[in-house]
Amino acid sequence: MASLQFEINNTDTATKARAGKITTDHGEILTPIFMPVGTAGTVKAVTQQQLKKDVQAQIILGNTYHLYLRPGLEILEAAGGLHKFNGWDKPILTDSGGYQVFSMAGTRKINEEGVMFKSHIDGGKHLFTPENVMDTQRTIGGDIIMAFDECPPGGSEYQYAKTSMELTHRWLDRCVNRFNETPDKYGYSQNLFPIVQGGVHHDLRKFSCEYIASKNATGNAIGGLSVGEPIEKMYEICELCCDNLPADKPRYLMGVGTPWNILECISMGVDMFDCVMPTRNGRNAMLFTSGGVINIDNKKWENDFSVLDDGIDCEVSNFYSKAYLRHLMKSKEYLGLTIASVHNLAFYLWLVKQARAHILKGDFKRWKEEMVVTLHRKL
Repeated sequence: MASLQFEINNTDTATKARAGKITTDHGEILTPIFMPVGTAGTVKAVTQQQLKKDVQAQIILGNTYHLYLRPGLEILEAAGGLHKFNGWDKPILTDSGGYQVFSMAGTRKINEEGVMFKSHIDGGKHLFTPENVMDTQRTIGGDIIMAFDECPPGGSEYQYAKTSMELTHRWLDRCVNRFNETPDKYGYSQNLFPIVQGGVHHDLRKFSCEYIASKNATGNAIGGLSVGEPIEKMYEICELCCDNLPADKPRYLMGVGTPWNILECISMGVDMFDCVMPTRNGRNAMLFTSGGVINIDNKKWENDFSVLDDGIDCEVSNFYSKAYLRHLMKSKEYLGLTIASVHNLAFYLWLVKQARAHILKGDFKRWKEEMVVTLHRKL
């Protein structure tokens, strides 16, 4: 068992974009990378075979809060962890439940010990602490497991953001201690990533980056962005964090975002991304393509028999027509949700693969600037 390794293959001279390679016991990940979100052990409406063949995913996410509630740790442990349970033999990253601290603000209570959640399934109460979140993620079996943090809302005032960041740092110390005193499960290496917080406040973010870097983890994450703050602020803070996190470790920007967000943040030095947007928007008839954005519900696609996108390398996108997908969506056929989800994910993976190729080639900046304009286009 070897802990996660990271090497940088090339850095773009005109930007801070990097092309790298992460090596885990479940395989290699070429960066920059987008990670499909598999909240409950599944990427919604997409099979593992489609994730491999059509999407060409290299790593997927699992959600600690949801998997803890259902199917539960007993079943996951009996299966031999999430990889065995869902049949995914490539790397998996598990989040810590920290985002639920933000998104379920109405049904949870935070104190020094941890967070008391009220189950969205049966109303039962569950206490998440830094210690039991480490144990839970060990049992789920992620290759990369996230520290337990508090994610404050986007417009948080300075004092709230500071108090929240300090709590996140105290929780991180407890996560690191628990992680270090417990063994890897299932015969492969598990890796803990700390999370930078601090809202939109420069001094807090800089302090948080330095605090987190001092833990010398195998990778680091930037949390608490894309949670309601203006887009310019998000970019500003992302760049500040990249400038203050170790260059020799992968940087993971959590929960961001649109294709153009991803390209801009790659140019600042981010290596890893995840977001529910490709699947969620796909299920709501919004397609991202190499030529721009399509609302497949629009009547203009009713007689358009051209394929969804012949500019990307995906059998599903190159096979089904816009007219057919529109018909499926209008008819509320489940197949429509699958096609749209597979297509959008394949597009995101194609996009980061293109970004990597241009970083290696040395013309990333020019390509990125042209691509951002194209991607914004409404077709």
